[in-house]
Amino acid sequence: MSAVHAEVLISAAEAGEGVRVVRIVRSGEALPDGVAAWAAAQDFTGKAGQLLLTPGADGGLGQALFGAGERFDPMSVRALAARLPSGVWRLEGVEGEDAAQAALAFALGSYLFDRYKARPERGRARLVAPNGVDVEAVLRIASACALAREMVDTPAADMGPLQIETVAREIAEEAGAEIAVTEGEALLDANYPAVHAVGRAAAPHRQPRLIEIGWKLDRLELPLVALVGKGVVFDTGGLDIKPAAGMRNMKKDMGGAAHALALGRLVMQADLPVRLVVVVAAVENAISADAFRPGDILRTRKGLTVEVGNTDAEGRLILADALTRAGEHRPDLTLDFATLTGAARIALGPELPPLYTDDDGLAAGLLQAASAVRDPLWRMPLWPGYGAALEADIADLRNDPAGWAQAGSVTAALFLQRFAPETGAWAHMDIFAWNPRGRPGWPEGGEAQGIRACFRYLQDRFGEKSEGR
Repeated sequence: MSAVHAEVLISAAEAGEGVRVVRIVRSGEALPDGVAAWAAAQDFTGKAGQLLLTPGADGGLGQALFGAGERFDPMSVRALAARLPSGVWRLEGVEGEDAAQAALAFALGSYLFDRYKARPERGRARLVAPNGVDVEAVLRIASACALAREMVDTPAADMGPLQIETVAREIAEEAGAEIAVTEGEALLDANYPAVHAVGRAAAPHRQPRLIEIGWKLDRLELPLVALVGKGVVFDTGGLDIKPAAGMRNMKKDMGGAAHALALGRLVMQADLPVRLVVVVAAVENAISADAFRPGDILRTRKGLTVEVGNTDAEGRLILADALTRAGEHRPDLTLDFATLTGAARIALGPELPPLYTDDDGLAAGLLQAASAVRDPLWRMPLWPGYGAALEADIADLRNDPAGWAQAGSVTAALFLQRFAPETGAWAHMDIFAWNPRGRPGWPEGGEAQGIRACFRYLQDRFGEKSEGR
């Protein structure tokens, strides 16, 4: 699966004739005589996001002017992919790192999820990659983001646990990696009791599973990176059922699994000098006579018991088993992705995912990478004082923290910390994986958050710094 087509970004050698120019214009920048009068007549000033199409000498379409404002943000070029008329275009007025990021932004903005639309494919704008840009590397990053977005956008009826497994198998086969899947009742024999408990109410063809990809595991001289993802393909809330409005977009609750798989594919395609483990728990939090209940005590792979206070706090339960399994590989670094809490949105909104880690060096590196590639993250505190809110009277933990702590995203991260690998550093990203408002380049629907930042961090830490830049 991938909704970025290779032809949206092409090399100069592939461009041929008829290439039009998109000129990046800063606020107040003087324009050539041929377009200055037209720009003035149309009140084009170079304000950020302004787009002006100019007439050509033959009366047809000439070039495009795109406003950069006082300081050019390469990610603004995402909008151009959706706003420019079909045809082949090249950027003028941007170079170096900004040019590479702009090319990637154009590819990200070309994403279109229309598999359920009965209409012919529209013509699309294409971009000639600026000089020095590695087209294949850029498209790999864009395709990884598109994979995550497409998985999130696909309705739950067509993106169940089996379909997540199918995507994982395709990724593993492409990379020559190993894959192991434990499903249904076998989860109990293999000691994944929390994954089984959360997913056991689903229909037989949508039974829960633990998916694990291993790559280069025999290369013991290489550092080991573990990626863990929450894959709740649909979240009814369980017996603590969600209201209709809260359930409407719960097809996206497998966004963490989509992100872990997409980032894993990108790491393997780039052949980073690491060993890699990707662990995904894929379940449906359904309602049936066999659904797990409030008040149940669940065992976890780690041996800790959890009292279920709310069946709608199920993501942390399956991640408990998945993180424990990742830790058995003794990773040097563990990154987990999960659409975990509504509290994260209340704290930071839909566009800024919180990052949790107790490792200051890891936090600094991830934030630096996020800033460099304009894929924002915001560090939140793992405030130990709220750990007491997880205490239970008749179990080791509770999955619904006591109300006095209030900080729901923080307490969820503290819960996960109890199961995080004891080796290496660990970071948790409470992503939204969704654009709640549509605009050119950012259509309403699935969004990739943190994939580019984490990939840049892995490049910076483990080498291969030129990929996709």
